[in-house]
Amino acid sequence: MVQRLFLAIKSVDEIDLRSQLANTPAILKTLLATPHTTAAWGRKRSAKWAHLLAAFKGQSVIHLEDGFLRSYQPGVAQPALSLVLDHEGVHYDCTRPSHLETLLNSPRVLPAQDQALHSLLQHQLSKYNHAPPLAEGLLRQHHAQQREHTAGHQPSAKEPPCQAVLVVDQTFGDLSVVYGAANAHTFRAMLQAALDEHPDATIFVKTHPETSAGSKRGYLTHVPPHPRVVMLRDLVNPLQLLAHMDRVYVVSSTLGFEALLIDKPVVCFGVPWYAGWGATDDRCPTSPAAHRRTRTRSVPELFAAAYVHYARYINPITHQLGDITDVLPWLALQQQTARAWHGPQLSQRLVFHGLRGWKQAHMRSFFGLHPALVVFDAPLQDGDQALVWGCDHSETHTPTTRLCASTGPSSQSFWRVEDGFVRSVGLGSDLIPPMSLVLDKRGLYLDPTRASDLEHDLQHHTCTHDELQEAQQVRAFIVQHGITKYNLEPISAVAWPSQGRRVLLVPGQVEDDASVRLGCPGIHTNLALLQAVRRAHPDAFIVYKPHPDVLSGNRVGRVMIKQALQSADHVETQASVVSCIQACDELHTLTSQSGFDALLRGTPVVTYGWPFYAGWGLTTDLAAASGPLNMSANNAMHCVARRTRRLTVDELVAGVLLRYPLYWDHELKGATTCMAVLERILAQRSTLEAQGRLHHLNQGFWRRLARKLRGLLLS
Repeated sequence: MVQRLFLAIKSVDEIDLRSQLANTPAILKTLLATPHTTAAWGRKRSAKWAHLLAAFKGQSVIHLEDGFLRSYQPGVAQPALSLVLDHEGVHYDCTRPSHLETLLNSPRVLPAQDQALHSLLQHQLSKYNHAPPLAEGLLRQHHAQQREHTAGHQPSAKEPPCQAVLVVDQTFGDLSVVYGAANAHTFRAMLQAALDEHPDATIFVKTHPETSAGSKRGYLTHVPPHPRVVMLRDLVNPLQLLAHMDRVYVVSSTLGFEALLIDKPVVCFGVPWYAGWGATDDRCPTSPAAHRRTRTRSVPELFAAAYVHYARYINPITHQLGDITDVLPWLALQQQTARAWHGPQLSQRLVFHGLRGWKQAHMRSFFGLHPALVVFDAPLQDGDQALVWGCDHSETHTPTTRLCASTGPSSQSFWRVEDGFVRSVGLGSDLIPPMSLVLDKRGLYLDPTRASDLEHDLQHHTCTHDELQEAQQVRAFIVQHGITKYNLEPISAVAWPSQGRRVLLVPGQVEDDASVRLGCPGIHTNLALLQAVRRAHPDAFIVYKPHPDVLSGNRVGRVMIKQALQSADHVETQASVVSCIQACDELHTLTSQSGFDALLRGTPVVTYGWPFYAGWGLTTDLAAASGPLNMSANNAMHCVARRTRRLTVDELVAGVLLRYPLYWDHELKGATTCMAVLERILAQRSTLEAQGRLHHLNQGFWRRLARKLRGLLLS
């Protein structure tokens, strides 16, 4: 654990917050290089040993703590996005100065951070952000019960009566209580004061989430029942709860400062970092900080000092040092994603059916914002979201449909799941986890026999200026760095002996892939495609590039080199598909995603099937004339009637890469953006290239087998 380590660091400015990402000692060893400063975690017992060690070595001590906007999930479920680093003390320790207190005491002007504060309040963000919204009518019900107990009581005429007062409990032994000049008696006195000062109000006692979960006890867990006291034990969004309160009583909880942010009067019975600056009603007569905190500060100044200047942040996109404006949208994205998966009250289950063990492990990780709501092969209940991998053309016979029919729930919805377009560094068939997936309720992008969410979006959505700008940036990044779906091969220039002839690239595919089975009329094998291209272009220089899954032996569709060379001039097995696209004049494909890669780079594309990017005016589509139609191919032709819109490449990119897929950061353990995944893929590929290990991912039977066995063991 990080709390148990003495971290030797060169200076505060050189601390790399990436050390917090993995929560493992192996990553933290990077901080143990030069013994100029000893770091300790807060005021834990290990910090005392850090001080002794520093005194023995003649060093200074720096204290680390979680920041005020830490993560979506608490604890080890997700690494911290924010830390505080303090040379002087700890912000929750009022017995001695901290850097935050020194900053607030200084004459330094703390400019308003209106944009950051507005974003925090708009998305109702807190230190942890996994709690569901406040259930509608919950507090109203308790108010009605309380009015029955106080019927006939006359409220004081001195000020408008408080109808709802919040008293905030904390976990027993919390260091912010111990070092906040408080104890168990303080909590009892606080509750009694709230009852005495507001005889007409309902007193809501909010227990700490860890107390509600049963892992720790609180100071007010066992208070005697009172007709006006309501214990709120369930998880609930803090800012939503605070918005319904007229006054808030705290000892040292951060909830008190969050109440100040939405203009609620706050009474402090302990000495938290935000007390003593004129913004709170301070009730601690023995505050050790009273004589030190001499300046008056407004709530916006307190916010700027603590959240902007004192805390440090990691940029979730680049994984480098960032600021609060990098973290706020990432936390908001987690909330939005969780509600999309699990409903507005975060109670709906995702029920996967028919997945193998290793794929279950990938799904459990990818959909890990609320892992308890992700289940496999379970009977469906009302409100469940049923998910099945890929597209079964006969939908009425899918395992999920049969399961739904047998259990008879009334409100199921079905999602089909597939790998995204920028997946990973390495093959899915080698059990490497995905960084992107797509969820589709209409069909799937690789099945042209029916409309998909992607097709519907491309047909009807009008891109905003910001979307098009982001699409241009994503496209430029992909082109500049040679990003593809699997990113296995190094990018290098290729030169084929074409002798001035037009170079046509024919990428191979997995022949039993759904996009080939469902989206190709007459031609549906790699060899038949090669032969058709040669017949149409007898004088061209044709390059055949086998699919990496087929080349590795994991999937169907291998063409023997001798056979391929009867139609192709060259079989390329070393260079990346991007290198091949850059060296060709035109790309011919059935339904391969390499056609999309070519469009990104301005290379003409001819399709013989109906991939997701065909039919929008960007490709030459020969599927209608490529041979006799089977039933599924005849259905696929219907996409011609559905895809009537003409798109630009950037409009295509916006739909395909920005709006349709889901992206996941396996280090931060959270939903992320397309650009963040592109950054991760580039970093991973560059590291593997520098170590000379990139080619190991798609070469060597025993290496791949060992990787698969590791994946199976983990699952």
